[in-house]
Amino acid sequence: MSDIQTLHIAVLMGGWSAERSVSLQSGAGVADALESLGHRVTRIDMDRDVAARLADTKPDLVFNALHGTPGEDGSVQGLMDLMGVTYTHSGLATSVIAIDKVLTKQALVPNGVPMPGGRIVQSADLFERDPLPRPYVLKPVNEGSSVGVAIVTADGNYGDPIAPDATGPWQEFEELLAEPYIRGRELTTAVLGNRALGVTELIPKNGWYDFDAKYTDGLTEHVCPAHIPDDIADACKALALEAHRLLGCKGASRSDFRWDDERGVDGLFLLEVNTQPGMTPLSLVPEQARHIGMSYPQLVQAIVDEAMADRKVISG
Repeated sequence: MSDIQTLHIAVLMGGWSAERSVSLQSGAGVADALESLGHRVTRIDMDRDVAARLADTKPDLVFNALHGTPGEDGSVQGLMDLMGVTYTHSGLATSVIAIDKVLTKQALVPNGVPMPGGRIVQSADLFERDPLPRPYVLKPVNEGSSVGVAIVTADGNYGDPIAPDATGPWQEFEELLAEPYIRGRELTTAVLGNRALGVTELIPKNGWYDFDAKYTDGLTEHVCPAHIPDDIADACKALALEAHRLLGCKGASRSDFRWDDERGVDGLFLLEVNTQPGMTPLSLVPEQARHIGMSYPQLVQAIVDEAMADRKVISG
């Protein structure tokens, strides 16, 4: 590691999104890895004074370890662009599009990336009628990590129609995205730079890969590499790379899929692209990196290297 250029890196973590706890774990891991590589690290738990904190810190680079809004939706990216701060992961425009599931569909589907159909519904209308035949999925338009996702099943698990007092995302969000439920298996592929790292199958023990299943040890089995046919693995990697390219992602991204294994490759659908994938001990990007022989510090350094290389290109 002696050939690494040592930098002053601010690790931006925490914030006030629903994914704050996960971001703090990601940021702590990243900061420890950077210090192990010899970098000088300043840890910043983001608050409303983040601009002043960054101005005082004067880092060579910000490692963006935030998840959810405002760290993943373009807000923080726009702030750092205005300040002339170099940062990891995707920029403003990419972040705005990728966090919004409708905009993501508009960017990817016309270019041949298969995604589930869907439409925006007003939460109040759900208490009168179903927007789609059951089973279907309801999710916030601008959240990640399966925050606020509900599967409405034929047996009326939330009531039929949905009961206003039933616990679900309709109590928190005025509008939601309704999508047809895709039976089958949960797959995910990480992309680093211009390389798809692998395919992992996620098998939740409670039947659904929700926020708790993602970040609670023991609730989900990770099968890496996934035990799937080669053509499905190749399709996941190709689609993840294409989505990364079309959206203009930088650093690491992660594409999540559902695969109806009764339909072959025609049953593979991309659900979303995460521009700020988790870097916790249970996270999927570090896991796939380990599988190809890349340590956690090497993964972190690769993300730093791409951000610094982009800065050099922009500055000429």
